[in-house]
Amino acid sequence: MASPRVLLRSTPTSLKPILQLRQLSSSSSSPSPSSTPPPNPKKPLTPQQQLLLSRALRVNQAGELAATLIYTAQTPPLLRREPHLKPLMKHMYDQEASHLQTFNSLIAKHRVRPTALYPLWSVLATGLGWSTAMMGREAAMACTEAVETEIGDHYNGQIRQLLEMVQGWEDEDYDVGEEFKELISTLKRIRDEELEHLDHAVEHDAKKAQPHWLLTGVIRAGCRGAIWVSERV
Repeated sequence: MASPRVLLRSTPTSLKPILQLRQLSSSSSSPSPSSTPPPNPKKPLTPQQQLLLSRALRVNQAGELAATLIYTAQTPPLLRREPHLKPLMKHMYDQEASHLQTFNSLIAKHRVRPTALYPLWSVLATGLGWSTAMMGREAAMACTEAVETEIGDHYNGQIRQLLEMVQGWEDEDYDVGEEFKELISTLKRIRDEELEHLDHAVEHDAKKAQPHWLLTGVIRAGCRGAIWVSERV
């Protein structure tokens, strides 16, 4: 069979542009083996990495539940004496409720067992919120300051660990995946909102609570203990 070039030479001049156009179209549509390299594979999680992620989602959900209960208990007694704080309290509660919804979805999606200490944390968080509100605005804000200081540090630690995992995968030419990148982005956003609450608390006289060092010290120690236990139980 004659080659396309021979046919083109023997073809009438009026048909040559049509054949050339067809040849060009056929050439451009044929896939090039080297034009689209295969995507990098995803590296399976090690048991240690799976444990890290499970603990992170479990404790984060427990912490956000506690935060919503603290604000729920604080708001009524606090607003009776400080009604002008209603927009601020609603803003902070709404953000905490959104965080809780996020982690509820994540632990369901990844089949992570919630902490078994839900009933205990619920009672303690409610009691902490109510008691600090009864002590006054400064004590209520000091409570927020203490809690958000520990939570901010906690999220920063998680983010650092996850970024180290990502760096290791990238160094080995593994694909990180959009889902993992989205998780890190979500943690950064939530951390920033928690630190925003810390700023609000300081702006509303958290440092004037008496005795500030004792109140915040006890609450921060309680938060650290709750974080450690909730990761494991």
